[in-house]
Amino acid sequence: MGKTRALILLCAAVGICHCRLVTVSTGPLLRVEGQPLSIRCDVSEYEGPREQDFDWKVSRGTQFINVISTFEDRFSDHSLEDRIRSGDISVSRLADNAVELRIQEAQISDSAIYRCSTPSTDSVFSGNYDADVQLQVVPNSLIVAPDAPIPVVREGGSIRLLCNVSRNFMEGIYLSLTWSVKKGSSLLEDLLTFGPDLGVTVGDDYMRRYTDGGMRLEMGNGVSHNLVLSGAMPDDQGMYICTARLWTREQGAWNRIQEKIMEMGEVTVTPTANSLSVQVQDDSTLSTGETLLLTCSVSAEASVDLEVMWLMNGTRVLAHLSRDGVLTNVSDAIDVRRLGKWDFQLKVHSVDLSDAGLYACKVSAWFQRDGGRWHRAAEKISDPVRVHVIKQNPDYTVVLSSSVNAKFSGDPTELECKVTNVSNLRSGRLGVSWLYRDVQPGDVPVSTHTIASLDENGNLIPGKTYKSRVEAGLITVTRLEPSTFKLRLLRTTDVDAGEYTCAVTAWVPSRHGNWKKVAEHVTPALKVSFANKRPVLGVVARRLREATASGSTFEMSCQANIQNLPPGTAFSIVISSEEAVGSPSRKLVSLGPEMVLQLEDSSEPGRRDGLMLVKTGKREFQFRIQTVQVTDRGFYSCEMKAWTKQPGEDWVEMAKGVSNKVQIAFTHKGPTFDVSISSDTTSIFPWETVKMECDVSVSGTSPATDDVSYEMKWFLSRLRGSNSPSLLASMDRWGVVHKARRNDSSDCSLERLAPRKFALNIHSTQDSDAGDYHCTATPWIRSTATGVWSKAPEVSSQRVFLNVKFALWDSMKLPLLYGICASVTVGVVSLVLGLVCAHCCCKTTTPTPRSRNKLMELEMD
Repeated sequence: MGKTRALILLCAAVGICHCRLVTVSTGPLLRVEGQPLSIRCDVSEYEGPREQDFDWKVSRGTQFINVISTFEDRFSDHSLEDRIRSGDISVSRLADNAVELRIQEAQISDSAIYRCSTPSTDSVFSGNYDADVQLQVVPNSLIVAPDAPIPVVREGGSIRLLCNVSRNFMEGIYLSLTWSVKKGSSLLEDLLTFGPDLGVTVGDDYMRRYTDGGMRLEMGNGVSHNLVLSGAMPDDQGMYICTARLWTREQGAWNRIQEKIMEMGEVTVTPTANSLSVQVQDDSTLSTGETLLLTCSVSAEASVDLEVMWLMNGTRVLAHLSRDGVLTNVSDAIDVRRLGKWDFQLKVHSVDLSDAGLYACKVSAWFQRDGGRWHRAAEKISDPVRVHVIKQNPDYTVVLSSSVNAKFSGDPTELECKVTNVSNLRSGRLGVSWLYRDVQPGDVPVSTHTIASLDENGNLIPGKTYKSRVEAGLITVTRLEPSTFKLRLLRTTDVDAGEYTCAVTAWVPSRHGNWKKVAEHVTPALKVSFANKRPVLGVVARRLREATASGSTFEMSCQANIQNLPPGTAFSIVISSEEAVGSPSRKLVSLGPEMVLQLEDSSEPGRRDGLMLVKTGKREFQFRIQTVQVTDRGFYSCEMKAWTKQPGEDWVEMAKGVSNKVQIAFTHKGPTFDVSISSDTTSIFPWETVKMECDVSVSGTSPATDDVSYEMKWFLSRLRGSNSPSLLASMDRWGVVHKARRNDSSDCSLERLAPRKFALNIHSTQDSDAGDYHCTATPWIRSTATGVWSKAPEVSSQRVFLNVKFALWDSMKLPLLYGICASVTVGVVSLVLGLVCAHCCCKTTTPTPRSRNKLMELEMD
């Protein structure tokens, strides 16, 4: 072929008019053993007759032997005569100038160089008269072994088509696989073809399914190839076929050199309609007012979504439940619920005579295909069931009893109204009305009042006379059970004594969604009365743990003894202490009736964690001082009060009592402390600074420096000798300083000069800082044995008087200087102004002659 191309270029270059050109298929040609093959030969640009003859030769070693000719019958070599005689090797004329060498079953020995020659019919010898092509026959290694698919598939399931293909790899040979189906007597339909160029070709009828993902190709390990059809339908059943083809690329086009077709197996798709079953329960007989319940049971072998429609008398649609669970009701009295995957319940509330008839369930089975499209697979209607409705009113018995009787004024009273022997109520409801009638001596007529009612919906409706008490929660009406009602008077008073009755009404639903009363029963009257006695509260205090030394724990209990108090009474307690019997008492801690703990004495906030008061019994409390200090010695007592409370009201005190006194007494052993105060001056001028030092002294056994700390306070009495000093500043035992708010421009600061020496500095003193100063020290000692800190008694120093002098000249010099300057300035301005006025305003005038009449002159004067 290279020589042919060169010859074509040469003929074109020299401009020869007739240049014979012989061409064959572009090689090398790859063919498969046992498969038919053909080699085409063409001649052009020749002279002579239109029909040209062709000779085919094949190389054997270095020589070519004759194969076949269109001109000479005895042209073939004797080694090929049998194959030519049998038709295995033949030549076929395609046109006057084209022939094709054909081999029906290629052999490996056919691999060689084939030459196509044309005898010359030209007047001038020009061009080429033969062309060569390389043929290579490869062994037949293609094996197609498909796996049989599942023969029966349910509608909506998947069909898996596995085709196993193996071959010997050879460069230049490509493989393609085609899955096809034959449905009945129809023609073969191609589903999908993969290859030979690694591309995918989908059949026209299956393009949308492939796009939606309903048909997908799963490439395996190079041998196993899977085609999966999901969402199978009855139209998918048929005989599935797998076809494997080998291809070569020749002259820019694909040439098929081998094909093997294998049947995979027959697949049958079972329709959902065959397994879909719809059934409704047996006939029902109901009374008016009852609830009709019908269950539609569905069964199907396939996994589908269901759409349910309830029909009455074949045509009337009662309710429709879509496959998405959206319910469309025709009436508010009808409801549809899904009990499970396959069961649906129809509920008709408060049936009446018009609800009698034939009921059926219509079910549609849907499944979703790939791409989101829904397909209705089947539809079926159940056999109808008949519903009978008869008319019947409810019947019952009512009993009134007293569950809680008030013994005293303020006690609760409870009345219970119980409904028994209920029949024919079904979906009906019960309501109650509580009535009161006063008891009068003789034949005095009395009126009946409605206390409160519960209607058919359970709403509480108070009576006119009792409205305020019901809204305040003093009277409650509750339903304990569907057929038991309770009236509770939280605080029974004298006006509540009398006769009580309850009236129970039966309600049934109507077709219009309302309730109608069909029955009422009133109980006999029940009398309520009580005795009134004065409540008594006594308190006893007992020592549980005695404090034997500073730092130990003290415990005592307070127990109440009550008489004539109603159950549920709440108690409050206050713990008080006295330094001596008859001295002023001090409240320490308390618990209110709601059991809220409160520290009453706020003078020692550090004792918050050391005091405890808890309720240990129904009427018993326990008080504890965790670490007893010397200052805790004294007498302790409990004051308890009994309280009652109604909803919406405040606590009401019913009784109170004070216990006996329990003493904390132990001998204090330890060092004695004293404090003294000194000032660097006792008389200063304003805006100066004064420093006062407080020195704590210890007598007896002095504790180590780390085992003692001091809480210091400084006080000022502006009136000399006053007993009501005000706190200026303090420093607690951890060194934290707290200063009182000041109303002037002076300020104070504290500092620690030594372990037992402290100083108060007053900066920018003012007149208000004059007065008596003194300081107090509260020692805190840590026990070397337990490590617990205990507070020693507070000690106070003597008083130091501070005098703030009045600086007369300093206070007068500035006002005097300002006054002199102002006077000089005003005098100079006045003098200058007078001179200017005299110069500008005065002029010479003629003196008026004086009269001789002296009286007139005096008068004028």
